[in-house]
Amino acid sequence: MIEIPSRLEGKQFQLYDLEQKLKPLGYVIGGGWDYDHGYFDYKIADHVGYQFLRVPFQAVDGQLDSHGTTVELGRPFLLAHKYQRGIDDFADVGNVGAAFNQFSEPQDPDATVPEQYISVGKALVQDLERLLLD
Repeated sequence: MIEIPSRLEGKQFQLYDLEQKLKPLGYVIGGGWDYDHGYFDYKIADHVGYQFLRVPFQAVDGQLDSHGTTVELGRPFLLAHKYQRGIDDFADVGNVGAAFNQFSEPQDPDATVPEQYISVGKALVQDLERLLLD
């Protein structure tokens, strides 16, 4: 994990407004959300796993599944997950099998972020700052 200091840290936005601005750019709310916090994830690459820019947010008022919730952004960071090779080679592709074999555990959930993606992550954060703050 590599943190990227940003002017976004501590800024508050309506969650709905953030979603409207970020989703068209390719950001998704990551699966690790809870009722009081979550992450906007941007998949940078899938080189021997996945490399993401992750922008954390915390509910300031209300819960994330409530209308009109305000969130505060945290420090963005780069994250890499290295997945096991060959896990899905023998997965059953039927409907029942797919329900159970849809995800494999990462071989290394906190893998090293390849050097070439650090500058990409910093540029993405600058783009977010321009979009949300300027």
